[in-house]
Amino acid sequence: MEPEEGPQHLRLHLVTWNVGTASPPPDVTSLLQLNLQDREMDMYVIGLQEVNSKIVNFLSDMAFDDPWSIFFMNVLSPLRYVKVSSIRMQGLLLLVFAKQPHVPFIRDIQSQFTRTGLYGYWGNKGGVTTRMSVYGHTICFLNCHLPAHMENAGQRLDDFERILEMQQFEGEKIPNVLDHDILFWFGDLNFRIEDYGLHFIRESINNSRFSLLWEKDQLNMAKKKEPILQEFMEGPLKFKPTYKFDLYSNDYDTSGKKRKPAWTDRILWRVKHLLQLASEAGEMPEEEAISVSLHSYISHMSYGISDHKPVTGTFELEMKPLPPVPLVRLHPVGNWDAEQDATVRYSTAPEFPSSAWDWIGLYKVTFKHANDYVMYAWVQDNEISSEEDAKQVYLSAEELPATGGEFLLCYYSNTMQSLVGISQPFQIQPRRMLAEKDLAWDGVSRMQEQLCDEKPPCDF
Repeated sequence: MEPEEGPQHLRLHLVTWNVGTASPPPDVTSLLQLNLQDREMDMYVIGLQEVNSKIVNFLSDMAFDDPWSIFFMNVLSPLRYVKVSSIRMQGLLLLVFAKQPHVPFIRDIQSQFTRTGLYGYWGNKGGVTTRMSVYGHTICFLNCHLPAHMENAGQRLDDFERILEMQQFEGEKIPNVLDHDILFWFGDLNFRIEDYGLHFIRESINNSRFSLLWEKDQLNMAKKKEPILQEFMEGPLKFKPTYKFDLYSNDYDTSGKKRKPAWTDRILWRVKHLLQLASEAGEMPEEEAISVSLHSYISHMSYGISDHKPVTGTFELEMKPLPPVPLVRLHPVGNWDAEQDATVRYSTAPEFPSSAWDWIGLYKVTFKHANDYVMYAWVQDNEISSEEDAKQVYLSAEELPATGGEFLLCYYSNTMQSLVGISQPFQIQPRRMLAEKDLAWDGVSRMQEQLCDEKPPCDF
């Protein structure tokens, strides 16, 4: 299972949402843009803040996937998206999904978190980060929840810089967040609108004159002064401020506090090579290795489970693939039958760092993540032949799914901690006894239908 050759055009959909400890909504079709007709997304990045982290919920979520992760996996896995990464720090959650053909080209995945609440001892505020190599280009996703309240703009900037300084990754080439080719920074950044009164802000919003408020947005104001923020780009704020709403309503805060509306929920990005071009004298390169363009930057007013409205950004990433082929190619040998041992044939690229702990897993075609296998076999322990260009591994019939169906084979690299090869879908024939039982039951069902047709009414 390989993508087309040539430059990769990846459509990435990024979600940020302060969910206010609520449970998932009934439907996220519009949030994830699942009803688009022109083209589906290649990757989803979902950053949540204030996921329920009461002690009972948090301990349960440490042992099992949290309800939000389960919810998004159940929505996306039937559409052939795989969860390639997740990280949780109390109320902060960051999930990354990719379409199956891209998964073998997403490597070197690492995650970090930084607490900034209670002077760095509490994780109610801070940042969670996932970094990875996508087709050989380094991308980092940083989901933040920064301090609240109008007067804490300076503290928000200090915490952001602390997060950038504290988060270090293993490996000499990419030691920290700012060293990546692309950095996406998003979350409940909590910046407010200064100076203007509540009446002026609401009138500007009601008349869709958002530009009147831009110059007093604290993040826009800070970008004029702070060099680190000047490196980030953001789309125009052409949607209503996303905070603070009455629950299950599009009305701004009607409580006694009557908080001023604000664009607290934001998505920004930074492209490293653009900074290098701006700072280095010389000719422009003939071909950019990677570029980012923003297709949409909107809020979603229909969701009312929280006092924040979710914000999404849809991006087009054009990149020249640095690894043009997957590190591992694998496929089933012959036709598979659940009553017989099966054989997998695979080949590896010369640079592939194989390990005794590598394994090949059998997955349903709608699998959710790397550990969502039906069965697996250790590559070295189950090896039955080794040639110069390929090797073969057997899978025991005792572990094959008796009911058969459509499946995939995936190669998991222990060194790279990711799936580095995925086969095309294929069929496994069910065991004969089960097939015969199914045929017999079909026959009984047809007889019952005939009896019902001859002597109605009939209830079985």
